[in-house]
Amino acid sequence: MGKLDGRVVIVTGASRGQGEQEARLFVAEGAKVVLADVLDDRGEALAKELGQDAARYVHLDVGREADWSAAVVAAKSAFGAIDGLVNNAGILRFNELANTSLEEYQQVVQVNQVGAFLGMKAVIPELEAAGGGTIVNTASYTALTGMAFLTSYAATKAAIVGMTRVAAMELAGKGIRVNAMCPGAIDTPMTNPEIVAGEGRPGDGDSSSRALDEFYARVVPLGRIGRPEEVARLALFLSCEDSSYITGQPFVIDGGWLSGVSVF
Repeated sequence: MGKLDGRVVIVTGASRGQGEQEARLFVAEGAKVVLADVLDDRGEALAKELGQDAARYVHLDVGREADWSAAVVAAKSAFGAIDGLVNNAGILRFNELANTSLEEYQQVVQVNQVGAFLGMKAVIPELEAAGGGTIVNTASYTALTGMAFLTSYAATKAAIVGMTRVAAMELAGKGIRVNAMCPGAIDTPMTNPEIVAGEGRPGDGDSSSRALDEFYARVVPLGRIGRPEEVARLALFLSCEDSSYITGQPFVIDGGWLSGVSVF
């Protein structure tokens, strides 16, 4: 038996990276997964690979309320109900605070913060109708500490942690648990722009790849960047009965980076 047998879960940003690994793991654990993204070709290909009985793809711009309404309708049409949500979709922009334009700031807010808000708002009535469920929001370890050049990103991720706590308090009596994941550096196309879609990480001989590996070996106690499948396992834990007495919490998954700075 799988840990998610009989459950229907929407995963946003599911075409690649963390979302793809979450979708794959959830299907392996018995869930029906609605893959939501704006990368239609990749999302449709993944849904086809996972099989029509287990997965469906839906185009979803998380910052558009109408898209969320359509995604909920599509999920119910395909699988009859909605039992869970993983708010994974997000974007990252590097810039100094003084050089960040209002347009850039609002773009990050619209996807990361508004997207998570709209997602929760859209699925809450469905989770309540199903007798309860789970919401897993993807924040960041930068929500809990500072990092230069990430004003817009860190602000949105801190907001997600705040919304997670409020939602958990409001929804506990309805049998809905809400938690947040706070990943550190994870080896995905968003955090490593050298990754080319469909090609995985750069080769070991690539100088930028070696530089990244050396950097994370120095600053992360576990000595490496994280893998998206490791984050997927945390999402699974927070979406299944293994975490039945946990709600309103941010879970850091960063290889120990937040613990402090190594002097070695």
